[in-house]
Amino acid sequence: MYPDLSAFHAPVSDIFTRPSAAADWKQHMLNEKQLSFFHEYGYVSGIKLLEEWQVDLLNEELADIVKPEHPGNGLFHEFYSNASTDADNVLFHALGAWRITKGFHDILWNPAFLMPASQLLGNRSVRFWHDQLFCKPAKHGGVVAWHQDYSYWTRSVPVQHLTCWVGLDDATTENGCLHYVPGSHRWGLLQKPELAGEMEGLMDFLNDEQKAAFKPIPIELKKGYASFHHPMLVHGSYENRSDRPRRAFVTNVFADGTLSDADQELMPGTPPVPRGEKIQGRFFPLLLNVKDLEEA
Repeated sequence: MYPDLSAFHAPVSDIFTRPSAAADWKQHMLNEKQLSFFHEYGYVSGIKLLEEWQVDLLNEELADIVKPEHPGNGLFHEFYSNASTDADNVLFHALGAWRITKGFHDILWNPAFLMPASQLLGNRSVRFWHDQLFCKPAKHGGVVAWHQDYSYWTRSVPVQHLTCWVGLDDATTENGCLHYVPGSHRWGLLQKPELAGEMEGLMDFLNDEQKAAFKPIPIELKKGYASFHHPMLVHGSYENRSDRPRRAFVTNVFADGTLSDADQELMPGTPPVPRGEKIQGRFFPLLLNVKDLEEA
């Protein structure tokens, strides 16, 4: 059997260096301007998480695990060689890479990710929800339709989640970078569209005021840089018609203490967490205990 790295709730390699003292976390802190921007607009971007050699390592791992015949394929919670509803365009989408390779496992414990995540969650302890891979090939990459992340996560309560999007290629308007609708995190919960379906499907669920305020902006990022966004922020990405691929991974987390609101499995292939009980255990590890930062 292929080894399942979800059994390990700590780094399994030396790809990332864990701070040895609370004060060492300070170098990764967001400043007050960045925090204020997040609360006002629902996102903050341009946060460096990876060195170039780390990006290269992750891309090497990615090139292997996108193959359906990879021996670890059965560990993915979901795996779509093409999640797009348009057969002429391709969007690779998969959940569960952290279970398969050392790099995608250990990225969860990257201190450059965990420090901002804790701050944006209100200086709370950070627990893992799930990861995602999104890959758009050159020339015929598919869209990710306008949506709110939490509209797919209502099986977990309360709303105290956070998404971190990281480019494994330079992400530009031409190759299908992320777009945000600033301030839309205050619109309340909207109905969910088909994630890789019609780009504008969400518009059917907006009122006139929301449609008037619907002014997306592109989030162009160099590879290795991240954007964090609120779980209710409307976002999506257009097709890739460029000559370059657009690969990215996403890490979704929530504040420790989030509860299950479903008696069914929270992620495909995992044991159910009964409704009303804290989400924890093998598949939802605690990534950062806020006590580690008390002196930071």
